[in-house]
Formats: sequence, C-alpha cells, structure tokens
Amino acid sequence: MSADITKIRAEIIGGAGYAGGELIRLLLRHPHVETAAVQSASSAGKPIYSVHKDLVGETEIVFSDKVSGDSDVLFLCMGHGQANEWLQNNRVNPNTKIIDLSQDFRYTENTDFIYGLPELRRDAVRTEKKHIANPGCFATAVQLALLPLAAAHVLSSDIHATAITGSTGAGQNLSPTSHFSWRSQNVQIYKPFDHQHLREIRISLQLASASNVPPLHFIPVRGNFTRGIHASLVTKTSLDHREAVKLFSEYYRTHYFVTVLPEGLPELKMVTQTNKCVIGIEVKNDMLLIVSVIDNLLKGAAGQAVQNMNLLFDFPETCGLMLKSSGF
Repeated sequence: MSADITKIRAEIIGGAGYAGGELIRLLLRHPHVETAAVQSASSAGKPIYSVHKDLVGETEIVFSDKVSGDSDVLFLCMGHGQANEWLQNNRVNPNTKIIDLSQDFRYTENTDFIYGLPELRRDAVRTEKKHIANPGCFATAVQLALLPLAAAHVLSSDIHATAITGSTGAGQNLSPTSHFSWRSQNVQIYKPFDHQHLREIRISLQLASASNVPPLHFIPVRGNFTRGIHASLVTKTSLDHREAVKLFSEYYRTHYFVTVLPEGLPELKMVTQTNKCVIGIEVKNDMLLIVSVIDNLLKGAAGQAVQNMNLLFDFPETCGLMLKSSGF
C-alpha cells in the first residue's frame, strides 16, 4: 500500500458479541480505518452503544442487517460454521480482504486463507496477502508457550497443558455455564483431552518444527472471572533456566506483543485489556514449566485480528493496539 493512502474501509459481520464489540472499539480508534458498517441480525436498527454501552458518545453508527461486501477488509465475527455459510450465500468484492474469527478456515485446504498467528507466520501474512483465519484463544496462548521449543527442535517429551479461561470465552449468548450464579465461585474442567483448538495447535507446532511433535494433553478449565486465559504447560527438558529464557527471548525478540520474563511467572492482570502475551519459565531438575497469559478477547480474538489487518495493509504492526491494562 502506498504511503499516501491513509484510510481503509472496514465492515464487520456479527458486531453485537463480545469479540465484535472489542473489534469495534479497536477500529474506531485506529488511525487508518473508517468503520463503514457493522452488521448484527439481532440488533439491526439499534445504535451500537445500545449494546456496547461504553461506546456512548464515541460513535453514532447503527447496526445494519447487511454489509456492502465492497470494503477493503471484512471481519467475520460469527459462530463456528456460520462464516463459511455466509460467504457461500453473499457477494464479496474479490479485492476485499477477509479476516475470519471463527474456526471455519483454520484447517481448510482452501488456498485463499492463511492461518494468521503473526508470531509464526508474520512474513507469510505480509507477503502472500491472502484472507486470514484468525487463531483461537486457547490455541494462541498454548502455541506462544511452545513455538520457541518447537522451532529449536527441543520438544521431545509429552506436553501437559492446563488453561483456565474467563466467562467471555463462552460468548454472549446465555447457557447453563455462563450465568453469574453458576460461574461465580466455581471452576469446571470441560472437554478434557478433546478441545477443538488442539488440532490447530498441533498443525502450527509441526509447521514450526518441520517435523512431528510429541503428544499434547490439554485440559481446558472454565474460571470464575470475565476475561483472560492463564495457561500452564509442563514437559521434560534438557535446558536449564538460563538457557530456556534465552531461547524464548531470542525467538520473540522481534515480536512486540510477546514478553518473556527473566524471572518469575506472569499473572493474568498483566495482560487483560491488552494485546500482549506474557510468558514466564521455571525449570526444576529436568522439568520445564511455561506459563502463558493473554486476554482472550484481544490477543485471543479481536486484537490479533487487527494485528493481522495491519500486516495485510502494511501498517505498523502495533498500530491501534498500544493498549495498557489498569492493573485492576
């Protein structure tokens, strides 16, 4: 993109949910984006701030029942299976870039889409200029914890991962496990060893290592907080603490949004309301502990989608994403 083009037009399908709301907030404040239309089947005709109440006074955009399909970039914030169906039934300009936040194109052989984990495929996103399959939230936290080991070919033993997520990870629609009275003061394991994000994690690790990777045993957990993912992973290692920190720090040296702690382990509040991932490492005897924390709605969804948009349109990768948590 030439330097004299300062604005691109963005449209959103499915803007009433949690990830859609975060995406709207980011795009409204992005210096190179005009938010042209935000679709919502459930809220068409209503002001955006009637759903995302913190945006009162910031925008007068009204939810629409459709989009033009002629924007520079189209974000799909829809349920799994719905994005692919929408694209089959609606016209989109061939020049429009699509960023899908569902899992519909993460495993596809469709060569129009590329898996958009910037810390793994930044150069490919920049140069190939394809549509983007945005990674899942659990997958992002776990992949960022393991990519340096995979790339260095030092993943040789079984990996045991436990990750706890906030209630926004379940989406905005009510379910028995999303009511406050159920979620508050409660913790629950679900889909042990069989979460849908396992597939994309394995594919990425194989891509990073150019070989097969050892088994990954993943235990997802529902937590009693609203946003964020705290992932802890354990595997055997021949590295000592200094070597492990050096390996991770070198891998992420050119990736702004990932920080590796020299000592200690990260806390969730270090990353909520930001697009950051913070990683901490401990080694005891031959066991390696990696803790990775992200905000599931930002680095795990909307923030990463904007990061990919920046790469696609040759904006600075951090543009519109310099967010800071209050710490509270």
